[in-house]
Amino acid sequence: MIEVNKFEDTSTAWRVGKNEIQGTTQGTTFTIKTSEDSLFISTSEITLMLAAFDQELSGYIDTSLLSQFNADSTINISKSNYFEKCYEFSFGVFESTDGMFDPSVFPLVRAWGFFKDRTNPPTQEKVDSILAFTGFVKGLHHDVENGLLKKLTPGFQLDFNAIAQGYSVDVVADYLDAKGQQSYYIEIGGELRLKGTNAEEKKWIIGIDIPTEENYGESNRLLENYLSLSEVGLATSGNYRKFYEKDGRKYSHTIHPKTGYPVQHNLLSATVIAESAALADAYATAFMVMGVEETMKFISEHPQLGLAVYLLYQNSAGRIERVYSKGMEDFFLN
Repeated sequence: MIEVNKFEDTSTAWRVGKNEIQGTTQGTTFTIKTSEDSLFISTSEITLMLAAFDQELSGYIDTSLLSQFNADSTINISKSNYFEKCYEFSFGVFESTDGMFDPSVFPLVRAWGFFKDRTNPPTQEKVDSILAFTGFVKGLHHDVENGLLKKLTPGFQLDFNAIAQGYSVDVVADYLDAKGQQSYYIEIGGELRLKGTNAEEKKWIIGIDIPTEENYGESNRLLENYLSLSEVGLATSGNYRKFYEKDGRKYSHTIHPKTGYPVQHNLLSATVIAESAALADAYATAFMVMGVEETMKFISEHPQLGLAVYLLYQNSAGRIERVYSKGMEDFFLN
């Protein structure tokens, strides 16, 4: 997801200025900017903040708190700055989606080879053996009184990939809010938080990508629609770029937590607007598991969550079509 001006070049110029910072983090890029005279955060502050965040929630850093949990059996999360809150967010979405969002699928993702250059799908026996110990509830115990997170089975592991990036956006937003920033655009790896107005004193204009394998990169980016946003978080999840092929068959990177297999339906991308980027990120992942019909049913049955969703899917003729919740119409650019 990117901020766009339909009448100007949308290519990215990398720079650090008094009202914009761009850089790299979490294996991706970030942009933080404001329409005010200056940002109330420095390059060194954002660098230290995101490094501290990764030191708790990154699955790629061997010394992170998350990696310690995956390697050991028990960790203390009571004094963590980010881990405990991310766990609580994750558990809430897990419960509301009846397990369609489940951070314990990490062993399944690894078995399917999405963290390595593997092209050999696991056997049914292998999948069944992993399902025996996955499950966000049955696999661990949260000792709230003592602040301990304990594994109940040795092979149990967590991966907050589907929520942590969105949560990192919220962490930056909370910092800027505390500093009194009245306007900002925060984007990390496509997850967004928006507040106030842009330089034209209008809500931030965000483009939704056309979900095709070829549509990648900032230059000549093809957009399906435009949203006018402020005071919300936004995230998009999709299968159209992350998959591998074996014997002519495509395997999606989204794993169904209950079957242990990559999902196979016609949903290409799910864009979610929520009160925070963390929740938008997590629900977008859950909706990619559910598919079109289940997602739309979920949205209609859970109005208290305040979610708006925009789905792009492939019809039987191979054309891309859209469906969106009633609340999404409020965000369309007029």
